[in-house]
Amino acid sequence: MKDKIVDANFPRTLDQRVYHLGLRAGEVANRIITLGTPSRAHAIASYLDPTPAPFTLTSERGFTTITGRYRGVPVSIVSIGMGYPNADFFVREVRECLNGDMVVVRLGSCGALIDVPVGTVVVPKGSIAVTRNYDFDFVGRHSRSDTSEEPYRTSKPVMADPILHDALVKALNATRPPDIATPIVHHTLNASADSFYSSQGRQTSFPDHNADLIARLTAQHTDLATLEMETFHILHLASCWDIEAQDDSAEAPPIPHAATSPSISPTHAHSTQTQIPDVATSSASHARLRPPPRIRAAAAQMVFASRTSQDFITPEHVSTVEAWTGRAVLDALVGLPIGRERLHDERGSVWEIAGADAQEAQAARR
Repeated sequence: MKDKIVDANFPRTLDQRVYHLGLRAGEVANRIITLGTPSRAHAIASYLDPTPAPFTLTSERGFTTITGRYRGVPVSIVSIGMGYPNADFFVREVRECLNGDMVVVRLGSCGALIDVPVGTVVVPKGSIAVTRNYDFDFVGRHSRSDTSEEPYRTSKPVMADPILHDALVKALNATRPPDIATPIVHHTLNASADSFYSSQGRQTSFPDHNADLIARLTAQHTDLATLEMETFHILHLASCWDIEAQDDSAEAPPIPHAATSPSISPTHAHSTQTQIPDVATSSASHARLRPPPRIRAAAAQMVFASRTSQDFITPEHVSTVEAWTGRAVLDALVGLPIGRERLHDERGSVWEIAGADAQEAQAARR
């Protein structure tokens, strides 16, 4: 693994791995589930086809990517941790490892702002951002009436991809186990906060001025149902990505810094692809596609905590809901049609099937 970074603007190693996720082209598929924890990623990966053996990579920055096939269709499961910054690393770095369309479902836990039982699954139609206002006087030496600043700011809603949203709702309804009685809620809004505590109205020893925050949010948006930390940023980046609007003229000097060194499962070789999507050349590589490539994004959220009743889900219930939603999201992703010309090349990828493996995979699907 080379340790030289070749571009400070968008750092890659000399063998073309992105800086934080540690991936290169051919190691992440067009259809992706992203979630918070490696344990959940590995649990969902247990549903992947045995052939080819799923590829697993963990970067020094704590991102885990598992890529394989589900019902013969290439899919990736990416664990990113929590919050806007990690969601930003994920979307931007995966996008630069892929040709064609990118379809992302965020599967994660959330708090409920409406009166539903824990274990409920919510598929929000859109999301708003809730951010701490750093210009507000949080120290409290002045009364609220002495300033025009509010302690928290909210954005306009950004909407989920409607086709992917509806596919998730359909798959969740089709796969719901008979012993799960909690509802599937959709046509509601999500709020994504920039912190777990202050911007979600939780009380700590800090003077956060957030006691009325949830009441303010629900008054502003009567259809607000969930609160978490990632969905808005993923939907926002998906909604504004436009390959034809890029300015590729700027060049940046190299930076002398050690690269992220990924840990790749010893049972699987890395991608051997040499045609690497690149910030400077991606416009040209996508130019032949009409309509241009896009990012579709949506979310499925599992209610682990109720902010109205203060109930919290049990570990046993978590396992049941995660198993159901994980398989449902996989079904929704592989059921979404993507034209062959809009998919990343399989040759040299970690999900390529050739020779005896191809025959084995074909036999398994019969």
